[in-house]
Amino acid sequence: MSGLCGWAGFSYTQDESLASIQRMSYPLARYDDSPLEWIVDQRAALAVAGLGSQNEIHRHGDAMAAIYGRPRSSDPGAPSLGNGLARHLIERYREVGLDVLPTLHGPFALALVLDNGRDVLLSIDRLAICPLTYVTVPMGLVFGSSADALNLHPGAVAAIDTQSIFNYIYFHMVPGDAGIFRGHQRLPPGGYVRFRGGRLEAGTYWKMSYQEDTHRDFATLKREFHALLRQGVREVVDGTTVGTFLSGGTDSSTVAGILTELGGKPVRTYSIGFDVPGYDEIAYARTAARHFGTLHHEYFVTPGDVLDFVPKLAASCDQPFGNASAVPTYYCAHMARQDGVETLLGGDGGDELFGGNERYATQKIFSWYEAIPAAIRNGLIQPFLAVLPGADRISGVRKAKSYVTQARIPMPDRMHSYNLLNRNPHERIFVDDFLATVDRRQPLTMFREVYENADARSMLNRMLALDLWFTLANNDLYKVNKMCELAGVKVAYPMLSEGLVSFSAMLPSNLKVKGLKLRYFFKEALRGFLPKEIIEKKKHGFGLPIGIWMQKHQPLQELAYDTLQALKARKILRREFIDQLVEDHRSGFAAHYGGEIWSLMILELWLQTHPSALGVQSR
Repeated sequence: MSGLCGWAGFSYTQDESLASIQRMSYPLARYDDSPLEWIVDQRAALAVAGLGSQNEIHRHGDAMAAIYGRPRSSDPGAPSLGNGLARHLIERYREVGLDVLPTLHGPFALALVLDNGRDVLLSIDRLAICPLTYVTVPMGLVFGSSADALNLHPGAVAAIDTQSIFNYIYFHMVPGDAGIFRGHQRLPPGGYVRFRGGRLEAGTYWKMSYQEDTHRDFATLKREFHALLRQGVREVVDGTTVGTFLSGGTDSSTVAGILTELGGKPVRTYSIGFDVPGYDEIAYARTAARHFGTLHHEYFVTPGDVLDFVPKLAASCDQPFGNASAVPTYYCAHMARQDGVETLLGGDGGDELFGGNERYATQKIFSWYEAIPAAIRNGLIQPFLAVLPGADRISGVRKAKSYVTQARIPMPDRMHSYNLLNRNPHERIFVDDFLATVDRRQPLTMFREVYENADARSMLNRMLALDLWFTLANNDLYKVNKMCELAGVKVAYPMLSEGLVSFSAMLPSNLKVKGLKLRYFFKEALRGFLPKEIIEKKKHGFGLPIGIWMQKHQPLQELAYDTLQALKARKILRREFIDQLVEDHRSGFAAHYGGEIWSLMILELWLQTHPSALGVQSR
């Protein structure tokens, strides 16, 4: 992948420094052949890689800087990336310290190393589009855009953290600040760390702040929104050959339409289909393509494609990643790259900014129960449902009991009431020795901290703040970044422009989700621009029919089941739990259990690519 890496605080010879940074930088360019640049001395080193004008590296006296992404500075007279921005940031950091960070805009990862490695500043953009991971070791600090780069430094130890394995099984990805390896920490959105005098200071220079009481008329909001959409697309068009993902949803269709409008000519769009009823949305993508007159391309992913791609997926990620939609994302990016596209525009972010996920409406329904006076809830409804004879045999009453049971769970825990790990005793799932090494409360503790510390009052905006980190940065952006890296194509996210992010923060909650209508403002503001069929279609997503395919496609099923048998030997999950999961999937609950099996299969295949892992190795 493109990005940066480096270290500071060690004492090496010049040759040792060069050998160390060259080894670390290998993962940055292993798939897309990005050109690499290094700066080394005996106490610090930096490397950067990027396609096109995505990076800059500079040395000035006892200071060095590397920056990657699409950053721009709001300082008057500041140079652009590739024209002296790195040196400018060194000078400004010396003058104003951490106050230099809010002047940076757009996606970026930054490393400043001053005073011969004694003062290090790391930072990333406001939405963690460009990730950065670091680890402190006895002699200094090691950091990089990829955990694989960190692990190639001689001072780092690639020991896998059992807590992160537990968290992965809970979320199907590694959530929050901690990485999969012990001691690894990931910068949060708008985050920084400063390492000076052997001491580490961590914080954020930016935080999403939701303005709950904005009062502006719809027409004015609509005009501003349309202008910001155009600005967001315009900002990421960089002179390369551009195409767009086109799923047929509102976000990707909007990006394709705006790009067509700005360019004045047909744009290249790319869609993935599945020959499985209930999963394929190619018809909506075709509707958008016809509406905007795009040069449309399609590919239908098959179980054989999945079988071919799974080993590459496990090997390419620097942490286990169980989101099966990575597969169609890769094939879409691969199709675009074969067609000569250099930069793909993704529509990611619209749901998390404007209220598009089904759970927002679901949790709103549950919140209605909280509005009932406590005396009625506790003194009438709950006792009545508890003692009503034969309640479980009466459909309406059974649903009412289920509703009340879930509604009584406080937020944000209620959002994970469906989770397999919350619906079964952990002692039935995990081996005792493994369970003794983890804090089984940590996943929900992390979730609660973000929810409760959100700069928002409404439940909806608190959920949106959660999704900016856990759903967008940890999951969706990681997926698209990695799959585009594998395909050798750059990716940009116009929906995540700072203008649109700020606009969404001031948009009233009741315009994001009005009643139970998701993305109400977004859709109404684009009515007439997007096809009616896309405005009114039910949200679907980019799901993969993996559970069904694993049930019906024998080679894929064999890979999945055999891989789970290998996972038994790692003493993480109980053998009986794995056997029951396979039996439930085989017996007809393919769609329900397929995601769990896929996630565990990816975990085992990923662990096989990291055989030096401590604490979870086969015995």
